[in-house]
Amino acid sequence: MKILQSNELGEEIRSYWTERAKGYSEYNQQEMADARRIMWKRKLLSLLEEKFPGRKPSEIRILDAGTGPGFFAILLAESGYQVTAVDATEEMLKEAKRNAGDLAGNIVWKTEDVQELREESNFFDAVVTRNVTWNLPDPAQAYREWYRVLKKGGVLYNFDADWYGHLFDEKKRDGYEQDRRQVEEKEFEDYYEGTDIERMENIARQVPLSRLERPQWDVEALEEAGFCNVFCDEEVWKEVWTEEEIVNNSSSPVFLLCGEKN
Repeated sequence: MKILQSNELGEEIRSYWTERAKGYSEYNQQEMADARRIMWKRKLLSLLEEKFPGRKPSEIRILDAGTGPGFFAILLAESGYQVTAVDATEEMLKEAKRNAGDLAGNIVWKTEDVQELREESNFFDAVVTRNVTWNLPDPAQAYREWYRVLKKGGVLYNFDADWYGHLFDEKKRDGYEQDRRQVEEKEFEDYYEGTDIERMENIARQVPLSRLERPQWDVEALEEAGFCNVFCDEEVWKEVWTEEEIVNNSSSPVFLLCGEKN
């Protein structure tokens, strides 16, 4: 395994996702075309409507941090929210704009590192993100940045999972291998087969969150960043995953981290 310096690691992550942009976009297109679109949209809107009762979506500014091929940005824009979507990878943003179609003009697209945002402070009502923090070189810095750009009374919704903890924990490794066997037995698509596993695992071994206990670490990091009313919903996967996703990833279920800025 080649050990990368901090700046080299960031570049390698961007390079990986640049090359993966088309394939990941195709996966998001599948999500948009099946039940997952409805499941995720229902969850996002329920969270936002509960947090901002009586407010029109057009009055609410949302940052999609690490938008990738635009899944969250599109769901929110079509519901009328003011959406700014940022990603460090130009190719991902190109895919996101194509996926957004006629909605692309309703979304502000920016190429930015979510750990070093150029957005003004106290600007957004909400920050949403999915499958991003796990592969950041400095997730604690990302949490501080997301706190900074939120308005007072704003909220963070971070959907993520302990995707590569199996590289450092034997019990988690057993679970990961059991998932692979279950996928084969049920004749589902194995989501890991469409990736450059060796390259991704090399990155995962060097980012900090693969070695840490999640989501416990995240809860503490959010509180240290200044968030209050921090909590984690570790059952959210039941609301947003299909049977195929559950079988693929039962050993690393998605969780939802929430925190508010007072």
